[in-house]
Amino acid sequence: MAESVRDRVIRIIAEQAVLEVSDVKLESTLEELGIDSLGLVESIFAIEEAFDIQVPFNANNPQDGAFDISSVAAIVAAVEGLVAEQHG
Repeated sequence: MAESVRDRVIRIIAEQAVLEVSDVKLESTLEELGIDSLGLVESIFAIEEAFDIQVPFNANNPQDGAFDISSVAAIVAAVEGLVAEQHG
């Protein structure tokens, strides 16, 4: 069975945070996982590459973008939306 969007996003975030996948909870924030701004940018690049999507993300102003990074669940939902748009 193919890996779900949620599972792939969680795996990418876990890799960036150098954590086990089981340590990444949907309600976790990137800050709680120890992901700094550089880790965030690397995570976004990895997500774009994994899903062949363009993430509307401004590294200079992450809070101002259309891409919600408030929690792992928000990132998963945003990526699911972008994947559906791209491949719909």
